[in-house]
Amino acid sequence: MKLLEERIIKDGHTVENHIIKVDTFLNHQVDTKLLLEMAKDAKEHFKDCQINKILTIEASGISIASIFAYVFDVPFVFAKKSKSLNLDKDKYTTMVKSYTYQTEYPIAVAKKFLTKDDKVLIVDDFLAQGNAAYGLIDLCNQAGAEIAGITIAIEKGFQEGGKNLRAENYNLYSQAIIDKVEDGKIFFREEE
Repeated sequence: MKLLEERIIKDGHTVENHIIKVDTFLNHQVDTKLLLEMAKDAKEHFKDCQINKILTIEASGISIASIFAYVFDVPFVFAKKSKSLNLDKDKYTTMVKSYTYQTEYPIAVAKKFLTKDDKVLIVDDFLAQGNAAYGLIDLCNQAGAEIAGITIAIEKGFQEGGKNLRAENYNLYSQAIIDKVEDGKIFFREEE
């Protein structure tokens, strides 16, 4: 998605050639007009998938998923990362390793919000090794929900997550794929 790539070049920056910071518009301060255009783009891509639920993971995925859910006209649910007194005891849980924080943590979704009747679009801000995506896939599998697709704002194409998900035949749509970062310069994958 050219608009997102342009914004990454304009307002993003890199740290040590593997961390891409987009906190001025995507995952700290949020540009909702950009998210709206991203959601419209994703809806066009998944127009034939009959999606009835969007699933993400807290916290950075929530702002993206909320705009996507509005455009797709479906509810969204987010997997909670921490134990909470207000989370139902009847829930699906799995473990996810964070690439950014180098820790492992549990995520959970109440069973009443994810069922075998759901055709799910998984949404997230970044894809590196695919750990968050695989955690959300596991929750869907536990629920018997169909995974209609996965959409990612920014894929780090120089890491294995996207390659592995595509090899497993998931309908993965990354709106911007960064193939490499050299001396702070970002190189995007050419459209195929």
